[in-house]
Amino acid sequence: QVQLVESGGGVVQAGGSLKVSCASSGFRSSVYNMGWFRQAPGKEREFVASISWIDGTTYYADSVKGRFSISTDNAKNTVYLQMNSLKSEDTAVYYCAATRSFAGSKIIDNYLYWGQGTQVTVSS
Repeated sequence: QVQLVESGGGVVQAGGSLKVSCASSGFRSSVYNMGWFRQAPGKEREFVASISWIDGTTYYADSVKGRFSISTDNAKNTVYLQMNSLKSEDTAVYYCAATRSFAGSKIIDNYLYWGQGTQVTVSS
C-alpha cells in the first residue's frame, strides 16, 4: 500500500524558515519522481517544486525560486522542502505527491499518489 505522510508544518513569522518532510512507503522510489504542491484557502492547488529520485534534478515554481529547496534522503525514502524567507502568501496546505511522469511535471493529474497535507501558516 502506497503511503505518503507529510510532517513539519506549523506557524512561522514572515521572513522565517520551515522544513516540511514527506515519508514514502509502499512503492519503488526509483521509478517515481516527487513533487510538492500547495493549496491556499479559496485557491486552486498549485505546483511548488519537484525532484528526480534518480539524479536529483530539481524544478521550482517562479514564486518560490531562490527561497525554497527540495531534496531527498534516499535511505529514508523521504522528500524535504526547505522554505526560507517565508511570506504571508506562502500560507497554504502543502502536499507531497509522486509521479511516473517527467520529474518537472507541474500537472496535478500526472501525480498518482498524494499525502494528506500539512498546514503552513506564515504570520505577518
